[in-house]
Amino acid sequence: MENVKRDRQDMEVNNTIPPRKPRVLLAASGSVAAIKFGNLCHCFTEWAEVRAVVSKSSLHFLDKLSLPQEVTLYTDEDEWSSWNKIGDPVLHIELRRWADVLVIAPLSANTLGKIAGGLCDNLLTCIIRAWDYSKPLFVAPAMNTLMWNNPFTERHLLSLDDLGITLIPPIKKRLACGDYGNGAMAEPSLIYSTVRLFWESQAHQQSS
Repeated sequence: MENVKRDRQDMEVNNTIPPRKPRVLLAASGSVAAIKFGNLCHCFTEWAEVRAVVSKSSLHFLDKLSLPQEVTLYTDEDEWSSWNKIGDPVLHIELRRWADVLVIAPLSANTLGKIAGGLCDNLLTCIIRAWDYSKPLFVAPAMNTLMWNNPFTERHLLSLDDLGITLIPPIKKRLACGDYGNGAMAEPSLIYSTVRLFWESQAHQQSS
């Protein structure tokens, strides 16, 4: 009886420990849609621990001041400045280990092609090349309609699908270039809800 009572008390103590928040690594590549990256980060911060990775070209569009104060932003320069000698942590490996989920939004046509080809020439693509594909990875493409309809895009998306990467499709609207058509990044609120619903459904399945 004492053992049963002790087990019950241990369970009650464990039930009072709040679950750890998901660790979400948000990433932006070089698309005009990177202007929405700050909004995307704000969507996730109440639900998850968030860190951000941005490519050099995304910085042309992204306003760093729009990011939540608690979100650490990593750039290509950080990959090199954080390493001085053998034995030092390697940033793209450390971020890959830290993250439960990786979300690339926006995903440019260029970065899409790099992922499909296995290229890793910046911090973001090195993280992807080192990614553990048992963990979820979402991409939200953003590009001109003609680029989206290009035959290479379909081939590249098939390669991503083979890796188990989840596509959050672009939407039709008036694009930054003035054209109307498919290719605009999904709204940050939709990206957030898609990732959260997936995560919570996986957590429910594991607990049942």
